[in-house]
Amino acid sequence: MDSVEVLTDGFDRVRQSVHDAVRGLKVSQINERIGQSNSIAWLLWHLARVQDDHVSEVAEREQTWTADGWYRRFGLDLPQDDTGFGHTNEEVDLVQVRSVRLLTGYYDAVHERTLAYLDDISAEDLDVVIDESWSPPVTLGVRLVSVIADDLQHAGQAAFVRGLLLHR
Repeated sequence: MDSVEVLTDGFDRVRQSVHDAVRGLKVSQINERIGQSNSIAWLLWHLARVQDDHVSEVAEREQTWTADGWYRRFGLDLPQDDTGFGHTNEEVDLVQVRSVRLLTGYYDAVHERTLAYLDDISAEDLDVVIDESWSPPVTLGVRLVSVIADDLQHAGQAAFVRGLLLHR
């Protein structure tokens, strides 16, 4: 298995975790916030937005969010380029979805475009520095691993919220 295949496996694990987090839940459950926690809808929307944003940037293409009309379909009262980073409680409340399929559909579209991008790169591409504003500078490989790590953390949080919802 080469390094690009490892990344593909990592993104496939994110996809599975996203689907596991919502399996069998009603839309009211995924939109529910327990106390001040983020809802499952917000967590999965945010991880999809970050993946879409970061992979689209390195792929030098428009985000799936806007290119495929997901922004309009979601109809959120948030700026078009919002990814959820730094959201206040009030902004988290604005991320309400009309259906589980809408949420997983967006993630699946981002996932497919991510895999298509991975098909177009080589192991050597992963060593290319893409951001010199960090010390040490960030390579493509580091950025992609960072996205997987962030996504899996948020998917794990969604799984935790799922457990709370199902076992209270």
